Amino acid sequence: MTMSDKPPGGVDTPDPSAVTTAGPDAATAETPLLRNGNFQALWTSEAFAALAKEAAEVAYPLLILTTTGSAFYAGAVGSAQLLTASVMSIPGGTLADRVDRRMILIVCNLVRVVLLGLFALLIWTEDTNPFIIFGIAVGSAVCLGVSNPTGLAVIKQLVPPSQLTQATAQNQVRYFAATMGGPPLGGSLFAVGRAFPFVSSAVAFLVSTVLLLFIRKPLKVENAAPGEKRHAVEGFKFLARQPVLRLLIIWIMGSNMAFTHTGVFLALIATAESRGASPAFTGMLLSIAGVGGLVGSLLAGPIIKRVSPPVLFLTAAWIGPVAAVLLANVSGLIPLGIIVACVFLRGPVTSALFLAYLAAMAPDKVQGRVLGAVMFMSMIAAPIGVFAVGTIFDLAGATWVFTTMAIVSALAALPTLSPVIRKLAPPEHYADAGAAPDAHPTPKET
Repeated sequence: MTMSDKPPGGVDTPDPSAVTTAGPDAATAETPLLRNGNFQALWTSEAFAALAKEAAEVAYPLLILTTTGSAFYAGAVGSAQLLTASVMSIPGGTLADRVDRRMILIVCNLVRVVLLGLFALLIWTEDTNPFIIFGIAVGSAVCLGVSNPTGLAVIKQLVPPSQLTQATAQNQVRYFAATMGGPPLGGSLFAVGRAFPFVSSAVAFLVSTVLLLFIRKPLKVENAAPGEKRHAVEGFKFLARQPVLRLLIIWIMGSNMAFTHTGVFLALIATAESRGASPAFTGMLLSIAGVGGLVGSLLAGPIIKRVSPPVLFLTAAWIGPVAAVLLANVSGLIPLGIIVACVFLRGPVTSALFLAYLAAMAPDKVQGRVLGAVMFMSMIAAPIGVFAVGTIFDLAGATWVFTTMAIVSALAALPTLSPVIRKLAPPEHYADAGAAPDAHPTPKET
């Protein structure tokens, strides 16, 4: 499973507003989602930002492999990006509970506009080197880590409880559409000129910034009560108190080590490069892989409504090892993309369901910090996986990369065999779990 910036979707919770920091006004509550200008401005803004991120991220390894020929260094840069984004999600979550959220998103976007614009200029003048690539990639990852919890929290400020499921489903489509469209865009632009993917990403982040100005509703957060201290550690304490979330986070961490988007895409890029594929074909291959996430985002709601949570989590967990074994044994590039698409299909479904449990349990006052903690925990193991992909590929080739993925994902899936997961009740049964400091999410009597 790959955690993303998507909130829970497809599950009816008893009180979705329980995770909002500012409830919508009556006028907003009566407005259909498609006519909710504030939410659609946010959605479109985040769509441009996601497309920019994906196009740039596929261009980084292409640039590194073209200039240095080292999959190891490409993996190191990808690992540094993930590590940075995961660590920065902690202060990002804290900021989301303290500072105007629109300002956070605007600042993060503008910093990336400057970084990518300068980077494109350096590439054009051939005045770049591996250290500059590393610095730009990490700088962009800082902005990603800070903005992710904020972007997720803002959705609940703009959408009434009755439309939360519909809004989060639309948000998932946006994320995975960018995953599908960004790589071929980045690969095609790289084939035209090495600087073009970064120029286009800078422009897309600028457009994203302008769209944020069309959100008319204030995005300020609720002031802290007298004597209240909003420390980042509260988000981790909340997760530690919930047995369900503890077990699922362990699986998510291991699964992301094996199948994070950056690591899998690096494995596909390196494999395609080693077999003589063009940048444009490599981008198309990644697009095929990304289709799985888009399809999963479209099917998440219906699947969650019809399949019990234990079956969903167990099936999703054990798809990983099976898929990795297939990746290690098939020939050709297109089949690799299709298998990865099947792995990515589970992402939006399990992300939506996991975050539905989080939405049911998390109280208002720790929303940003809990989201920051979740993003940190879900991403912190991923850099190890990305680094391992580059290292193992250079030492032993693609087959051993995918074999390692199979071993790691199988070990990660073991916590889902726990009775806590196998007897898991729907999210609404856990709605009061976060009310008391030492509460445990045991199902209510019905």
